[in-house]
Amino acid sequence: MLPFQSLKRKQVKIIETDNAPKAIGTYSQAIKINGFLFISGQIPLNPSTMELVEGIENQINQVFENINQILKADGMDFSNIVKLSVLLEDLSHFEKVNEIMANIFSKPFPARAAYEVSKLPKGSSVEIETIAFKE
Repeated sequence: MLPFQSLKRKQVKIIETDNAPKAIGTYSQAIKINGFLFISGQIPLNPSTMELVEGIENQINQVFENINQILKADGMDFSNIVKLSVLLEDLSHFEKVNEIMANIFSKPFPARAAYEVSKLPKGSSVEIETIAFKE
């Protein structure tokens, strides 16, 4: 049995919203347990069309909007984020991520890791996985 399966069902809450893209695989948009919200990696899909938006800046903004909508579905906002993992097809876009994040976050900034990867789902240029917390 996986550790996740051994948790009491009342401790685990699945968070879903129609305002963010539906899961395109065997995962949930987000799982909440003991105040922590684990948001699956979001790619820049428009939730209405389930198509990728074009252009790196638009893609980064769409990813953060998708994350925002999932946070809102659980009564949270960007100030609840404690950790981000940013995956980029080209690490040269890292400065654009920083620029956009500077307009979203204030100190104390969340912890973050960033990686260049060879390929992302649906040909996306960016994917961001998020952990948030609220007591």
